[in-house]
Amino acid sequence: MAPQITLSGRSMARGAFRPGRIVAWTLLLIGGLVMVTPLLFMLSTSLKDASQVYDLKLIPESPSFDNYWTVLSDGRFLRWFINSLVIAVTVTLSNVFFDSLVGYTLAKFQFRGRYVIFIAILSTLMIPTEMLVIPWYLMASTFGWVDTYWGIMFPGMMTAFGTFLMKQFFETVPDEFLEAARVDGLNEFTIWWRVAMPLVTPALSALAIFTFLGNWTAFFWPLIVTNSRELYTLPVGLSSFAVEQAIQWEMIMTGASLATIPTLIVFLLLQRYIVRGVMLAGLKG
Repeated sequence: MAPQITLSGRSMARGAFRPGRIVAWTLLLIGGLVMVTPLLFMLSTSLKDASQVYDLKLIPESPSFDNYWTVLSDGRFLRWFINSLVIAVTVTLSNVFFDSLVGYTLAKFQFRGRYVIFIAILSTLMIPTEMLVIPWYLMASTFGWVDTYWGIMFPGMMTAFGTFLMKQFFETVPDEFLEAARVDGLNEFTIWWRVAMPLVTPALSALAIFTFLGNWTAFFWPLIVTNSRELYTLPVGLSSFAVEQAIQWEMIMTGASLATIPTLIVFLLLQRYIVRGVMLAGLKG
C-alpha cells in the first residue's frame, strides 16, 4: 500500500496550486497581448476607409479590401516588394555560404594567426552600424555602387555574427568524421559541403532565418545608398509612400500589412527552427 500512497501524493503534488506558475503565465499573456495589439490595429486600419481611420474600434463597422486592391495595383509597391525579396534572398544565401565556410576554416584548421583573425572578426561586433555608414558610402561611391543592387547588399554579404555562430557549431563536429572522409579521398571543399554542413543544419537554419528577416526589414542603409525609386526596398518605399500619402493612414497600414506577410510565412513554416536555433546559439555561445 505504501507505493500507492506515494504515487497518490505525487499526483496531488503535481496538481497542487502553484502561484509562481500562474504569475508567469499571466505575465506572458500580458506581454503577448502588448506585442500583438499593434499588429491587430494595423490590420484593422487597413480594412477601414478614410472616415473610419481615427475610430479606435478594433473591428471595423464595414470592413473592405479596397485598400489592398489600390496598393497592389500601384506598380511601385510590387517593384519594392521584388527588390526586398531579391536582396534578402541573395544576402541570406551569401551569408550561409561564406559565413559557414569561414567558420569551418577557423574551427577545423590549425594555422598561424587563426586566433588573431577570429578576434579581429569578433571585434567588428562592437562597432555601431552608424559608424560604418560613412566608410560604406565612400566605398560604394568609389566603386560606382551607389544606387545599385550591389551597393545595397555588399555590407551584409558576410557577417561577424554568422561566422562566430558557425565556428561554434563546427567545433562540435567530430574530427573522426572528417578524417574518414579524407581517407576516402575527398577534398576539403567536398568534406565541408557533404560531411560537415549536414551536421550543423540547426545553426544554418537559424542563420538563414535571422539574416533574411534582418535584410527584409532593413531601412537605414538602403535609404542612404539608393536615389531612384525603382531601387527602393519595401521599408524605404513605404516611408516615401507615407510622406506622399501623409493623411491616408489606411493606405500606409495596408502597405505595412502586406510587408509583414513574408515574415509571418517564414515564422509559421520555420518556427521550430527559430526556437531551436536560438536555444542552441545560446548554449554554444
